[in-house]
Parts: sequence; structure tokens; C-alpha cells
Amino acid sequence: MWGCLCISEVFVLLVEPKYSGNVGFIARLMANFDVNHLYLINPCTLDDEAYRRSMHASDLLHQATIFSSFREAIQGMDFLVGTSAVETISEKKHLRNPVYLEDMADKLQEVEGKIGLVFGREDYGLFNDELAACDIMVKIPTSSQYPSLNLSHAVCLLLYAVYRRNQGMPRTRRTIGSLEREKLFDFFADILEEIRYPEHKKEKTSIMFRRIMGRALPSTWEYHTLMGVLGKTLERLKEKKQ
Repeated sequence: MWGCLCISEVFVLLVEPKYSGNVGFIARLMANFDVNHLYLINPCTLDDEAYRRSMHASDLLHQATIFSSFREAIQGMDFLVGTSAVETISEKKHLRNPVYLEDMADKLQEVEGKIGLVFGREDYGLFNDELAACDIMVKIPTSSQYPSLNLSHAVCLLLYAVYRRNQGMPRTRRTIGSLEREKLFDFFADILEEIRYPEHKKEKTSIMFRRIMGRALPSTWEYHTLMGVLGKTLERLKEKKQ
């Protein structure tokens, strides 16, 4: 079996891939960059074309885990990297506000646990609700005349960036995992509820908070400090209502 990256486990998640040849190419790329885990969400049939293009990495296709829904596939992931060719550079819109390859690779150095690199459909990419579940969104800069990359090429660039950054670089601190992260988001949602934050703004503000935490990657100590502050805030708000 192929080796492993020296930091966390990296998973490639393909959402509803349409062309089996692309999936085969991606399996070959994963072997090139020592990534073992392929998750397929409602994929096309993996026919002979997929196995021909995978070359000597056909075992990754045999061992791929198939899911019927995106939500099922991301259960247990500690950090999700969404990808999109569509960006919105705005301080008020956070869903498609991207980071770039170098920054992503640096961030992932600080992550422990399961990292999911999420790639969307060849024609439509990732839907908004799928991107909203990701901790950061990555965009690969391309020509404005022809911005969309082939799926396998996009996977290649991300895997190369992660692999190159991970070679021989030690982790500097322990960061929080998925359970801690979701508890933090739940506390934030509870505070929005307690202060009667405008209903039409809640979703965007929650996405903003998720993106901020995705970029910051708080350490365990920072997490407990922040949770203490949020917990006291929530407690005081509830006391005032009594």
C-alpha cells in the first residue's frame, strides 16, 4: 500500500463525479502524492476507462468508499477544504471568499486528524450548502477568459501543494478537532439566538464565523479560553432574561 503524508490523514472527496476517466486519473495522482483515502459521493460507474487511467493505483479505486450523500461523507472529518473557481472578494460575503494554495498548505500544517479536500462536479462544482460546511475555500488563480480547470488537474495542484509543504516540516502546536469545532459553532449559534440576532443575517454570520475559525485554526488552549468567554457570555444573557 502507498505511504502516508507525515502530518494528518488526507482524504480526497469527489462530489458526484461524472467522468470515470477523471476518477482514474485522480487515483493515480493520489498515489503520486502518498494519499490513500478516496471518498466518492454519488459517483458515475467506475468502468474500464477509470482503471486504465489509474495505471498502478487501481487498488485505490477498489478501496474507494462510496457515499449516497455529502453529509454522510464528511462525518468524522476534522477539517474540510472546499474548492471553487467562483470567488467573491468582499468583507460582507464569506461563502466564496477564498484562500490560495500556499496559504492553504501552511494552514494544514497546523491541523491534526482527518483533512478532507472536497472537489465538486465537473459542470457545477460544489453547491452553496456544501461550501458552507467547509472550513476554508481554496481557489486556484487562472485566466479570466477560461477560469475552470479540469477536475483531475485541480486535484493535482492541491495534492502537490500539500505534499510539498509537508515534507520534513514539523507541526508546531495541537489544534482543535471536529467535535470541539462544532461545539464552538453551536455556542456561537446559541449566542446569536439569545441576542435576537436578525434571522435573515444568521446564516451569513455563521458562515463568517466558520471561515474565521478555519483561517485561525485555534489551538486547544485558545479554544478552551474562547469557550470560557462564550460560555460566560451565554450565561449572563440567560440571567438577564429571567
